[in-house]
Amino acid sequence: MGLCQSLRSCLRRSHSHEIPISSSSDSSPHPYQPLPKTTQEQFHPPPQKPAWENQNPSLSNAPSSSHSETILLKPYVDVTTIYDLDKELGRGQFGITSLCTEKATGRKYACKSISRRKLNTDKDVEDVRREILILQHLTGQPNIVEFKGAYEDSRNIHLVMELCSGGELFDRIIAKGTYSERQAASICRQIVNVVHACHFMGVMHRDLKPENFLLVSKEENSPIKATDFGLSVFIEEGRMYRDLVGSAYYVAPEVLQRKYGKEIDVWSAGVILYILLCGVPPFWGEHPWLKEGGDASDKPLDSAVLSRLKQFRVMNKLKKLALKVIAESLSSEEIKGLTQMFKNIDTDGSGTITLEELRDGLARLGSKLTETEIKQLMDAADVDKSGSIDYIEFVTATMHRHRLESEENIKQAFKFFDKDSSGFITRDELRQAMTEYGMGDEATIDEVIEDVDTDGDGRINYEEFVAMMKRGTQDGDGKDR
Repeated sequence: MGLCQSLRSCLRRSHSHEIPISSSSDSSPHPYQPLPKTTQEQFHPPPQKPAWENQNPSLSNAPSSSHSETILLKPYVDVTTIYDLDKELGRGQFGITSLCTEKATGRKYACKSISRRKLNTDKDVEDVRREILILQHLTGQPNIVEFKGAYEDSRNIHLVMELCSGGELFDRIIAKGTYSERQAASICRQIVNVVHACHFMGVMHRDLKPENFLLVSKEENSPIKATDFGLSVFIEEGRMYRDLVGSAYYVAPEVLQRKYGKEIDVWSAGVILYILLCGVPPFWGEHPWLKEGGDASDKPLDSAVLSRLKQFRVMNKLKKLALKVIAESLSSEEIKGLTQMFKNIDTDGSGTITLEELRDGLARLGSKLTETEIKQLMDAADVDKSGSIDYIEFVTATMHRHRLESEENIKQAFKFFDKDSSGFITRDELRQAMTEYGMGDEATIDEVIEDVDTDGDGRINYEEFVAMMKRGTQDGDGKDR
């Protein structure tokens, strides 16, 4: 008898959580059964203070905007001053997803509001922070939901993301019943693209399933996008993972054995394909319609890495140096994904990326660039003109725009140039900083001041500096606006 007697009974929504299965070496894992919804729904433990209240007792009495008393470690923001919250789109264990409209542009997004009071442990808080870091790191990648920003008020944390109006892949599978090989291949290619992009950028998803893929629209051939990175982690090279996480039917055997790596995402992708075809052997059986040379699109993927390198290439030199200052101040936790991605491209482990390694790395991400274009990107990222890209230069060129949402990061960069703390970056201060990096010719300085000094007083104040840093950070086409 198969895994299930009917598609609908088999594909009852699974719930992501730690899998309650015995880890005793004396017994083999039990066959998968539909898991109960959550332990929280089965019993009611005594109420406890959220982890952030235990760390900061004053929070339980009155809201505060102090950085040390917030989960996101930045001041409270009233999200309703930026977005109009509309109808509910969905509801989960930790919060509600609503339709929202950005007041400034009229663009519609999805807002996932997580109740702070449900973050009861230090691990809950850590998981939310990590999910936000991963969303920031991956945004811009094809087939992964775009992340707009994270905000916190006294009651909730709000994650604003791209609106995918077509619903879950899960619901589409239920409605459709079965897929042809061609249809299943189209979806599976996108899922494999997600797995490849995540792993290349140093992320293991750990919970791939139809519920965690959204359709961009209700069209029959709508693209899909991966979402919900709540169980995802940054990959640590050489580490064997032992957490029992995932969802029934999709979890790999290695997870149940508490000894696994990023390969578990490939298993989950195979299970999804099996379900799409409903009985046809899994994708690792050398199907000609899926393997290389099959009916795949030749359209190159403009990956997040490539988009960020293109943006960096057209920035003025002051902004490039400012980003370098910010990159040097980031914690190892904030750049875990970039660290792994650097290692993936630096194939000889020399600590620098050569032109050949950059060419190969971008090709592995699906990009098809001319040699001239690759050399232009190489030249832009190689700030010190050494002929290769070192680690800090790579982080500088590829870190995401969300790093520029931090006022502290921008202030720190401004202070680096404003040596006398006058509140202005003068021509002499600009020359001193740029000469230090071999970029300080007078023509370049004239170009920077003309570009940034909007009031024409011959120097750059903080407001002008902020405007420069935030300009052009929304686009993925390489144009700095």
